[in-house]
Amino acid sequence: MHFRTKAIHIGNEPDGTGAVVPPIYLAATYVQPGADEWGTFDYSRSGNPTRKAFETTLASLESGYGTLAFSSGMAAIHCVTMLLKSGDHILAGRDLYGGSFRLFHKIIDRAGISVTLVPTEDLAAVRAAFRANTRLLWIESPGNPLLTITDIAACAAIAHQHGSLLAVDNTFATPALTRPLELGADISVHSVTKYIGGHSDVLGGALVARDEELYRRLYFIQNATGAVMAPLESYLSGRGLKTLELRVRAQCQNAEAIAAFLTTHPKVQSVFYPGLPTHPGHEIAKRQMSGGFGAIVSFELIAGFNAAKRVVESTRIFRLAVSLGAVESLIEQPASMSHASYDPEVRRANGISDGLIRLSVGLEHPDDLIEDLDRALATA
Repeated sequence: MHFRTKAIHIGNEPDGTGAVVPPIYLAATYVQPGADEWGTFDYSRSGNPTRKAFETTLASLESGYGTLAFSSGMAAIHCVTMLLKSGDHILAGRDLYGGSFRLFHKIIDRAGISVTLVPTEDLAAVRAAFRANTRLLWIESPGNPLLTITDIAACAAIAHQHGSLLAVDNTFATPALTRPLELGADISVHSVTKYIGGHSDVLGGALVARDEELYRRLYFIQNATGAVMAPLESYLSGRGLKTLELRVRAQCQNAEAIAAFLTTHPKVQSVFYPGLPTHPGHEIAKRQMSGGFGAIVSFELIAGFNAAKRVVESTRIFRLAVSLGAVESLIEQPASMSHASYDPEVRRANGISDGLIRLSVGLEHPDDLIEDLDRALATA
């Protein structure tokens, strides 16, 4: 069965009423067959029919054993870190979402878990950074916000050689472009808020586990801590999956056009987009991404912070906002917005300059988007 067919039908079988679209189950608790007998559902923190439908669909699309849906992407990421104990070590990519950076360096370090950031696109650096107590390799591909590409299959082999788990934040690529579990990863992570929801109206996260044992460990943590996705968000997320492939591929086409435009602009110093043949990870991206290279484009102005600030505040179609992946295009300045949780010296050390701008390319006509950027860049 092809991707878009699974997205529409798996997990969306009609219930007993014959409704083509399964209803939203708002119940918090469920009548049990007996005092010592358990039904399929008992309490909505432990399981909900609407949430289960979304989880079933996403697991199918990611080729995983099972999915757990969370109240936010950060709740999902936190659940993964709770697999670890004091004294364990996380190895993570330095091209890293700001929220993940904050969680790794300012929350879980209180539990005695240490973190090292390395350029995971450099496999020699990954190998050299492993320690005897490394239990988790965490990567993003494409990375955020510099769009670095990491070889997922190679990282899986390295991690497993050291007895470590590999978790891949697949938010930027989505299963429409990349399926990390098929490449050897143990956990595929999503901010459902982004492409899966796709319309800037859902807050959620998800973990897809490759095997039953790991799924059950993660389920125990989620059930014990309670950060589950609510029924309405589960319904909206499942609906988003039905059009995911069509939206993402169209957004990729727009992003490719915008990246090409930016490479010729006199006020732009660098363009970060894996679809460009000049991108260092282009060949790996061609191998592990299908149907496009993503719809995020970052670029660096020749001028610095103030010029970037003027540009992001001058667009009319691109909306100045954090987040990404929705039908409308967004623009932001990582240094002051999505990656402001980095200390300034750490941010610059990891390649996030004050003049960097990140675009989330939506579904508007590419000519309108390019005209909007061209107008705004005149202020730089």
